[in-house]
Amino acid sequence: MGAKDLHVTSDPAGSRPSAQRRTPFNSVKFFVLCHSLLQLSQLLVSGYMKSSISTIERRYGFSSQKSGVLAAFNEVGNTVLIVFVSFLGSRVHRPRFIGGGALLAGVASLLMTLPHFLGEEYRYTDQSSSSGENSSALCQSEGSLTTPSSNQSCSPQEGPAQLEVFPLLLLGQLLLGVAAVPIQPFGISFIDDHASRKNSPLYLGILLAVTSIGPAVGFVTGSFMLRLYVDVDKVSSDQIKLTHQDLRWVGAWWLGFLVASGLLFLTALPYLFFPRSMTRESEDDEDDVVESGPDGKQQQTDPVQEVSLLRFLKSFPCIALRTLRSPVYLLVVLAQVNLAALLSGLATFMAKFIERQFSQTVSLSTMMIGGVCIPLAVLGTVLGGVLMRRLNLSVSGAAKLCTAAILLCSLSSTPLLFIGCPTQRISGVFPPSSDALLCSAGCGCPQEAFNPVCGSDGVEFRSPCHAGCIAIETGSNNNFTNYTGCRCVGGLGSASPGTCGSSCSGLLLPFVALLGLTSFVASFSQTPSYMMILRTVPTEDKSFAVGVQFMLFRVLAFMPGPVLYGSVIDTTCILWGEKCGQRTSCQYYNLDHFRQRFLGLQVVFVCGGLLCFLLTVVFLRRRAGLQEAAAAKGSYELVSASSKETEQVEEKKE
Repeated sequence: MGAKDLHVTSDPAGSRPSAQRRTPFNSVKFFVLCHSLLQLSQLLVSGYMKSSISTIERRYGFSSQKSGVLAAFNEVGNTVLIVFVSFLGSRVHRPRFIGGGALLAGVASLLMTLPHFLGEEYRYTDQSSSSGENSSALCQSEGSLTTPSSNQSCSPQEGPAQLEVFPLLLLGQLLLGVAAVPIQPFGISFIDDHASRKNSPLYLGILLAVTSIGPAVGFVTGSFMLRLYVDVDKVSSDQIKLTHQDLRWVGAWWLGFLVASGLLFLTALPYLFFPRSMTRESEDDEDDVVESGPDGKQQQTDPVQEVSLLRFLKSFPCIALRTLRSPVYLLVVLAQVNLAALLSGLATFMAKFIERQFSQTVSLSTMMIGGVCIPLAVLGTVLGGVLMRRLNLSVSGAAKLCTAAILLCSLSSTPLLFIGCPTQRISGVFPPSSDALLCSAGCGCPQEAFNPVCGSDGVEFRSPCHAGCIAIETGSNNNFTNYTGCRCVGGLGSASPGTCGSSCSGLLLPFVALLGLTSFVASFSQTPSYMMILRTVPTEDKSFAVGVQFMLFRVLAFMPGPVLYGSVIDTTCILWGEKCGQRTSCQYYNLDHFRQRFLGLQVVFVCGGLLCFLLTVVFLRRRAGLQEAAAAKGSYELVSASSKETEQVEEKKE
């Protein structure tokens, strides 16, 4: 059918696509552009959440385990609903479902910002005031002791809005997970249905590239947003006394969600105007109408989608079990689950690790992840696909490539365990000692005080009060410069504001370089492992196999991964914060334990993935050997049968 046939027909339904062709909303290229922008905005939220998770933890006093639950909670709604995407397929108006998901994601992003706007201003122990409510920052004589201000601020600060922060954030994450369900699957299937065979791989490659750089954009955005003070909209710049290096600094974590929400609303609008089906690109760049029935459904429908929902749900477990019985499929998916669990934990907490281990700011730590590690991982993924295509690898060759990549990854990740800083000396905290605080026993220091100072003798104290400081030294402009008269500090008896920090910050660059190399090498296995899955399952089960694969990712990796990493990090805490008699976030970590357990867990997952790929290679080699033996036996029997026939013929001739 040609383009002229569409203009002469009198059928309104047949003439509708011709009218739509004049608009950009009937072009698959425009759909690819819109979908790329939408996926970039959606994954920006995901990356931004992980970049700001440690800041949210500090702002609201969460433990790392609680932060891990928050980071993983968006997978809950996604996992529950992703099964239905395989059933719905082209039964629904896919562009409108995508637009609805984008609008819901925008609402969820706005919901994430509510704790900031409903809550009180961020409060911390003042470092420069010597009178009034913050006089408890200094050591006071027993005769002038006053009730600590932190206790007086418990009632107003712990209002209903403050207590409901965590459930509100969980709800936002849950809705973000639900909103993501239709966006990628429906977008990919819609493009594949309406693009030509020649252009379809190009369009899907563009979406894959955007999917890869989206989280990196989120981390880089987080790096810039977290340089701004959390209450930049509530206080003037003159009132901000903290610096980026201060352990109490909290950046404007909410601002990125606000920006992402606006982007999601804008990118959702075009989907309200795309038709249910559009003209399809043909191989000779002419457009053919996708034939539709009276209700707009395509006539060529996947047989799986013609069954009822109840029958679909009943058949899904059987197909899933049948797929999981394939040894190659099961081993490759388990290897990917190990690597996905590794990725989920590192993406959530690696910025926090760099910040604590090397005494860096939050913004610089997130920039290291978004600007170095993620782009190198994307490059490795692309080169893995190029290498597989150039070498024309079989399933066995792909398994060997994955094994080699993960083996190199294990070799490059192991040295990371030994690159780090020892824990700084903290009076009364590390090394643990009860005698260290006797000098400040009469100062009446609040238990909740946290305002780190570095003594002139190189020892860190939780607050000027714990250092026994009795006076503040100011400069020519009446600016605060130092604490003096500190009875617990040796030498000059003075202390400067802020942490003493680690003494090996120069190791940051080698660490990030080795971490980037590990990300680059490990990502080589991504494309070959996907191809192994697609080539080892029956054609009719491929869609289900991919669906089961992503479900296992979420259930076994993306949901428990951040929680597991957060729980491990909590075991390394040596001083928990306290507020109104309740424990809050960790203030100091044992850096050696932090590094060994956090990165040790990474090595465990890498070894798990390596073991699964090795078993895959062994299984494929044995199967190939059995097939060769069977083929040789068959040819031997064939030769024997032919020789017997020859002998019988010769006997008859005689």
